[in-house]
Amino acid sequence: MLFEKDFVFKESLEPVVGGNFQWSAPSNIALVKYWGKKEHQIPANPSLSFTLNQCKTITKVDFTARTIHPDNYNSLTDYSFELLFEGKTKDEFKPKIQKFLERIEVYCPYLKQYHITIDTQNTFPHSSGIASSASGMAALAMNIMSLEKALNPKISEDYFYQKASFLARLGSGSACRSIRGNVVAWGSHAKIADSSDLYGVSFPFLLHDKFKNYQDVILLVDKGEKQVSSTVGHDLMHNHPFAEQRFEQAHHNLELLLHALQTGNLDEFIKIVESEALTLHAMMMTSLPYFILMKPNTLEIIQKIWKFRNETNIPICFTLDAGANVHILFPENVSEACMAFITSELVGYCQNGQYICDQLGIGSQLISSH
Repeated sequence: MLFEKDFVFKESLEPVVGGNFQWSAPSNIALVKYWGKKEHQIPANPSLSFTLNQCKTITKVDFTARTIHPDNYNSLTDYSFELLFEGKTKDEFKPKIQKFLERIEVYCPYLKQYHITIDTQNTFPHSSGIASSASGMAALAMNIMSLEKALNPKISEDYFYQKASFLARLGSGSACRSIRGNVVAWGSHAKIADSSDLYGVSFPFLLHDKFKNYQDVILLVDKGEKQVSSTVGHDLMHNHPFAEQRFEQAHHNLELLLHALQTGNLDEFIKIVESEALTLHAMMMTSLPYFILMKPNTLEIIQKIWKFRNETNIPICFTLDAGANVHILFPENVSEACMAFITSELVGYCQNGQYICDQLGIGSQLISSH
């Protein structure tokens, strides 16, 4: 297990005047939800997620050495960067990137020595209701680590990915689960060796065949701006009357889910995943101030899924993020029946009939390196 001090950049072994890298990083969907965090993006409880495959961010970063006198390296106070989204300047995103760079400064002090051009795009529609912060920050972290690897070729592959997850977390907590692995745990848990609050770890057990290539169809019920930001939502857990019980529940549910994923117990999987989704929304409804993030169509979809499952015994279930959209999960071998049900019974509840088909993925991928 690595600690915070282990991620501080020590020395450059190679002079690097610049380079450009391109990585893709996927979004992920939490099965056991993390809701509530401490300082420095530390989760109040552990979580476990499926990494997606199609919903991803593709980010190219160009690092060009700045003309700086060597005596001034340590006194630099500013970052030099520009941000492009789908090829166009996107200055409104710059404050978030600035804050991220400031957070990781102690771990990546070399970044001030470069002018950084970030060119990013998503494979899913903009404002589709799919959170892009996890995939976006993960892709950026992978590019930064590619530069660090060029500066210090001796770092190991494991360290490369662990530090990338550590950095991504400082940009967006759930981004640490988008780095590597089809199933990822984040947060210390007694049943997961080397689990950490600082970075995500790949599922350390043998995943049952039933869960390989698991399907996720995302029904876009509401593509509008989030009613409450994740930061505000997490902060509401600080004085929440049910916070401690919720954190205990998350630990317990994660242990149960680990067993289900190893044994292929789909009934147990469904029970845990749906309970976690509803608990997340219950926390929002019982906070002060309180929010109802589901829409009427969200509830209609849930009722339809329950009815279909009861009538057919097909192992289809749902989960939710902190919003109105519905992730429908099912094994690959029942895809035909599930997709027929979705297109005939559920798509009508989606905004403009839009939905996204995805499945379990493998994490970030290097596209190019120069």
